[in-house]
Amino acid sequence: MNLIKRWLVIMLALFVAAWIVPGIHVSGNGWTAYAIMAAVLALLNAILLPILKTLSCGMIVLTLGLFSLVLNAAMFLLSSNISQNFFSAGYLVDGFWPALLGSLIVSAATMLFAGNRSRDRDDD
Repeated sequence: MNLIKRWLVIMLALFVAAWIVPGIHVSGNGWTAYAIMAAVLALLNAILLPILKTLSCGMIVLTLGLFSLVLNAAMFLLSSNISQNFFSAGYLVDGFWPALLGSLIVSAATMLFAGNRSRDRDDD
């Protein structure tokens, strides 16, 4: 059940990102595009992002963590390309800067969700 809630939060964050960021476009069936993009983004963040962070550990330390933003933007752009090319989802990101802004919005939403989840555990 927690996985479904997290997926829904990512879907809503992708909707907000497409609404706010000028370089993010959604065509066709919007909610299908959001659902596919959320699934691909979550899968890449769970599998590929930890590997990339491990390989670029020196760069992350050297930039005091700012290189993590570049990695998040790269995952956002890659998931957009995978969604578009393999699933014809219609969630298109124009370049690095829209991907960076979109990844910041999605990261903020998932952090807020994680904060609410830990607060719920304290109440039990």
